[in-house]
Amino acid sequence: MTAAEAAVTAESTPAMSVPDPVAPVPGATPPRAPLVARASAELIGTALLVAIVVGSGIQATELTKDVGVQLLANSTATVFGLGILILLLGPVSGAHFNPVVTLAEWWTARRGGPGVTPREVAVYVPVQVVGAIVGAILADAMFGEPLVQWSTHDRSAGHLLLGEVVATAGLILLIFGLARADNLRFAPVAVASYIGAAYWFTSSTSFANPAVTIGRAFTDTFAGIAPSSVAGFVVMQIVGGVVGLALVALIFMPARSSSEASAG
Repeated sequence: MTAAEAAVTAESTPAMSVPDPVAPVPGATPPRAPLVARASAELIGTALLVAIVVGSGIQATELTKDVGVQLLANSTATVFGLGILILLLGPVSGAHFNPVVTLAEWWTARRGGPGVTPREVAVYVPVQVVGAIVGAILADAMFGEPLVQWSTHDRSAGHLLLGEVVATAGLILLIFGLARADNLRFAPVAVASYIGAAYWFTSSTSFANPAVTIGRAFTDTFAGIAPSSVAGFVVMQIVGGVVGLALVALIFMPARSSSEASAG
């Protein structure tokens, strides 16, 4: 091949494309995003989540008196809204929107896994709580309700507290199980679907989130919770988080090599 032919061949051959960097999957906490961006994502995401939960509950009660239909409307709106929020904000902050998830990530980071630092926890948790309160007030404002009206919906019964343990444990098992199985790309659909199902199979309708629980105390509407019931729910949600992490460690324990298995 002559030099001229080689030049023509080189010009006619398409250049090898350089693959784009892999984007962070929803549900994983990207370490490169500035902390202010991640905090903003957590604030806005939690606010919108609570606005969806509270707003759809208000809308449902205005459209029908059937409690079953009200819950169906509330849970359906939450499923779609949560899925979209995780898909949108997951690549920025990890889309925790939940102090239990944030604390669970911090715990896994302490043990050598990916997660958030104590400094990030100290930022995430307060903005999640503030976001939840803002979301409840925003929903009330959109529907002409009093901006802040303490809920009178008592949720202190023991079976409801048990429901919160189950709901939160299942949520943590799902999120961190997906991470262990390298399937976090399915988090938007999986997490939203689980929460939608838990609305129906748990007695508490699956709050599973201390920040959301606090926010929902600020609205005396369908989705509200009496302030006197908040502490019990939050404690049980933390217990559920611990149970969920224990289940992850049990179910997704590292596989042993054949030599280790024979020695055992």
